[in-house]
Amino acid sequence: MRTMGVEEEYLLVTPEGRPTAVAPTVLWHAAREGAAGPDGPDAGVEPGGEPGGELEKEFKREQVETSTHPRTDLGELLDEIRAGRERTSAFARLAGAEIAALGTAPQEVESTVVPDKRAQEIRARFAMTAKDQLTCGCHVHVEVADDEEGVVVLDHMRRWTPVLLALSANSPAWQGGHSGYASYRSQVWGRWPTAGATAPFGDAAGYHRVIEDLLATETILDDGMIYFDARLSARYPTVEVRVADVCLDAADAALQAALVRGLAETAVRGDADLPQPRAELLRAATWRAAHSGLSGDLVGPTTGVPAPAADVVAELLSHVSKALADSGDLEWVQRHVATVLRRGNGAIQQQAWRAEGADDDEVVRRAVARTISPH
Repeated sequence: MRTMGVEEEYLLVTPEGRPTAVAPTVLWHAAREGAAGPDGPDAGVEPGGEPGGELEKEFKREQVETSTHPRTDLGELLDEIRAGRERTSAFARLAGAEIAALGTAPQEVESTVVPDKRAQEIRARFAMTAKDQLTCGCHVHVEVADDEEGVVVLDHMRRWTPVLLALSANSPAWQGGHSGYASYRSQVWGRWPTAGATAPFGDAAGYHRVIEDLLATETILDDGMIYFDARLSARYPTVEVRVADVCLDAADAALQAALVRGLAETAVRGDADLPQPRAELLRAATWRAAHSGLSGDLVGPTTGVPAPAADVVAELLSHVSKALADSGDLEWVQRHVATVLRRGNGAIQQQAWRAEGADDDEVVRRAVARTISPH
């Protein structure tokens, strides 16, 4: 069975709920236990090795990242996501902090770049884009046989990535105010020159030609700065889907992985092949998903016109149902999709807390509790 894995980025916050720049200390404690990796996921390192299980630095000192090992069993993956959150929380507490699975910090914050040569070069070159980049995402890796199969998966799932974003949206606040978006993280992230939806690549040669052409512009530092919504991993034999916000609930992250694996398997089988939408339409669909999440209409992946979010999510579920049934995931995914639609994504939950009177710090404190909750 095709393996899958999840990377999650978390905000580091004080017990009172405010972002705090203690990532080096958290990683030092993790390193003492042999649980810290040498670098973040976008460091342009050479392929090789098995991913997962280590705590890693990210771009800012107010965040860290953890990852799972490759898993075939969805239940085992969810257990490891939860264990990773608990382990990261324990190391954060040794540094006097907590972790919060929030796509953005609600408060106004001046974030700080990690003391790393490459990160400092990115900060110098990309100015305000780098300065504002305190966001947390959820990245799903799904196994592919080779780059040719990977491009089949990439080209197939293009139309569906906005739905994944809508399900995960968890960043309605930005710099002390309400952004008007369910996922403002995706808007901030979209400022990078390679971020977002892509045109179809056709085959592996077409994909690598695009990467070579982007590097030739000398706009980005290296292939670690290929920030497509979905890309071939430079480190592992996987497709990496990067469109989602970090999920408030661990089970929502597992749902992302199950749906991505279902899309990959559906793509490789050639089930339900459809004409490719233009990248301009995908950008509009992604913006719509970022703006309203599950609270309004989304752009239908096959029709290209608005439809209620629940109907569009149901269309995705129907599209991958055969692959989910074959992997044994269908019943759990159907049940958890119903849960998400009933209680809402992270953005809806944050807005509900505010309706109950929670201020910025209280929203973060509640998020901390939900991050490590088993439910």
